Amino acid sequence: MGLVIFDTAATLNGFLADEHGSLDWLFRAPDPEGLTSELVPDGATVLVEGSTTYEWVLSHEDLLAHPEKWGEFYGAKPTFVFTSRALPVPLGADVRFVSGSVTEVFPEIRSAAGEGDIWVVGGGDLAGQFIDAGLMDQVAVSIAPATVAAGAPLLPRTVGSDRLALVSARAVGQFARLVYSITRE
Repeated sequence: MGLVIFDTAATLNGFLADEHGSLDWLFRAPDPEGLTSELVPDGATVLVEGSTTYEWVLSHEDLLAHPEKWGEFYGAKPTFVFTSRALPVPLGADVRFVSGSVTEVFPEIRSAAGEGDIWVVGGGDLAGQFIDAGLMDQVAVSIAPATVAAGAPLLPRTVGSDRLALVSARAVGQFARLVYSITRE
């Protein structure tokens, strides 16, 4: 069975998005050799994200007007979006809206993933809910060469060093890539 991985990028001072909910800081990071493709989990067969992340991607990439771009980002992988609202879906995208606790929805997500990994794309609070429920196996963070004054924190939880073990640390272009395993409580 695959892993459940929170794999994301953050600013040097620990934010996923700025105070306006934007990730523009991320796309300003230099990537002259195209190395950022190494910053996504290649074993993921299912993606999970919150509605804020989903709506930001829809808007930023204009995916409703250009649904062909969905495949460039997500491929044919099912994407579970935690939300309590009706949201639009790009033509041809396999988006599955879910609500409730992560423990209630997890069997459906695991079933869709098969033997592959589950990539919790964002946000930090949703990833924290997976950690709280004892469902997260790994946290991978690509630290960007940028800071913002305020915004959405990387992981709005206390997770002690007794539960996190460094697996790897390396440079990927201008990013510092940190991977930690999580001991489930």
